[in-house]
Amino acid sequence: MARFYIILIVLSLFYAVSLALAQKNVLIVYHSEAGSTERLAQAVAEGANSVEGVMVLLKSVSDVSEKDLINADAIIVGSPVYNANVSPQISAFIASWPFEGQPLKNKIGAAFVTAGGISAGEEIVQMNILQSMLVFGMIVVGGPDWTQPFGASAITGESPFESFHQQQPAELFLIKGRNLGKRVAEITIMFSD
Repeated sequence: MARFYIILIVLSLFYAVSLALAQKNVLIVYHSEAGSTERLAQAVAEGANSVEGVMVLLKSVSDVSEKDLINADAIIVGSPVYNANVSPQISAFIASWPFEGQPLKNKIGAAFVTAGGISAGEEIVQMNILQSMLVFGMIVVGGPDWTQPFGASAITGESPFESFHQQQPAELFLIKGRNLGKRVAEITIMFSD
């Protein structure tokens, strides 16, 4: 009987190790001033976490290391819109990515942004993030349908989307964030099989 339990323990350990090795890493990096982009990043993480076989690492841009980038199978970047540009912190982050030897090549990439107003530059900023990812040889992914082809975005300061909760994204936009996270996680698992 003792031999049976030992075999069972060994098989359980083997199964646990093989699951951990098969798990895909999704890195979500964001910069947030007022908390809007952070809240959208959390929604993206919720969506990615809903997919089995994925480990999500959610980090502020100031806390990300090069090792985090290298270990990720997918990288999702979020920025507030600054005069139709990414924030200076996200710009510096992307400029710091390792280029020599193409360590980011074939990783899945996606983008999300928050803007104070409608047509304040959200799609341009999403495209700038995705364009940078393409330069690094990444495979870029948009949202799950035509309503969010470039990723996820949120409007926080213009009617009818303004919030009475310190410019936090409305639920409609958090759903788009969750949808993006889920799609990236699903594609990361499909692509790596």
